[in-house]
Amino acid sequence: MGQINKTLKVGAVIVLYNPSKSMISGLVERLLVQVDTLCLIDNSPVACPISKASSEKISLMHFPDNIGIAGAQNHGLEVLLKNGCNYGVLFDQDSAIESDFVSRLLTDMQRLHLESQSDILAIGPSVLCEFSNTLLKPRIDKCIERHESGNIVRQIIASGMLINLALLPKVGFKETGLFIDAVDHEWCWRAQEHSLKIGQSNTVIMRHRIGDYLNSFAGIEYRVGSPVRLYYQYRNIFLLVRRNYVPLYWKLRNLGLMIPKFLLNGLCQKQKRLRISFMLKGIWDGLWNKTGPFDNNWK
Repeated sequence: MGQINKTLKVGAVIVLYNPSKSMISGLVERLLVQVDTLCLIDNSPVACPISKASSEKISLMHFPDNIGIAGAQNHGLEVLLKNGCNYGVLFDQDSAIESDFVSRLLTDMQRLHLESQSDILAIGPSVLCEFSNTLLKPRIDKCIERHESGNIVRQIIASGMLINLALLPKVGFKETGLFIDAVDHEWCWRAQEHSLKIGQSNTVIMRHRIGDYLNSFAGIEYRVGSPVRLYYQYRNIFLLVRRNYVPLYWKLRNLGLMIPKFLLNGLCQKQKRLRISFMLKGIWDGLWNKTGPFDNNWK
């Protein structure tokens, strides 16, 4: 498949949070042969043991107080920039990639740039849901442009996202105030305000776990996350619906699902009271425009 131009320098960032050693070691091993620099940002309370940490390619940073996904990605991107990388690719700890993932994704970004005649800030793979074993396809938000090597879309998830670092100053880093949920989407929408495009490859596929597990109600499957994630999900909806550059379909969809999601999490899941408490606190903080980690707002 496509080969990386040897004059280009590519780095990768993996954000960690209490991963199993086997989970992360496989991803690290695959990336070490695909990139020039590998930055591991560990948000775990106790540092994760990494068997390949002795490699000169690896940079390890540990933040036991958890700086969030946005802060971790920003630190990693800064390391890549300091190391002279032209491109950076972001990963969650549970993503599974092929041995030629980076080179193929970079080739598709370069081809999509020519086909669309646009500045492509970032491109991501097609995502295969680990739970359902099916490709994730948006039901409402369709792609903006279709091309042979990929599509121009409104947003992609952060894991597997390849970024053209030369264009990063135009849009800026990820928003640390959001902390975790909607960080990737907000950044993509902000990029489009600066006339930069977001792509998604048609041929590069990545297995990825979204949420902790799947549940179903009345024959409809939905993803379930940890109780504290509900705080960020509800809060960040209220933070983002106020912004003009956030797509209207996203605002309507998420506002419309707030009550059903509240009922499903309050009635159909374990830790019902805890989940209700986090959702109510998220709504409160969102209305009062509070940002940052939960612990800073509810001590």
